Amino acid sequence: MTQATLSRDLNELRLFKTPDGYVLRSGDATEPAPAISRLVNEFVRDIRRAQNLLVIKTIPGSAQPVAVAIDAEAWSEVVGTVAGDDTLLIITGNNKAAKTMQARLEAMRV
Repeated sequence: MTQATLSRDLNELRLFKTPDGYVLRSGDATEPAPAISRLVNEFVRDIRRAQNLLVIKTIPGSAQPVAVAIDAEAWSEVVGTVAGDDTLLIITGNNKAAKTMQARLEAMRV
């Protein structure tokens, strides 16, 4: 993946980088964001479960956009997300919810 591709994808997500991380641009609510399945397929490289936590490895610079997309889905299993540059932590309520989320995300990877 090139920087141009990543920049284009961030633009499609209506995200821009601030000192506090990536945030949604206001005023763009009419344009739909790319499907979470597309983002997971393109950016996610590894998914590991540790009890009720999922550690997601992504390509550099894409963990925060993936986290924003996961948060936007408002899945009941997700308590919250924390993202760095290339690693995303998904916190779920219990082990069963983590297994469900892992299976859902794995199914999106081609």
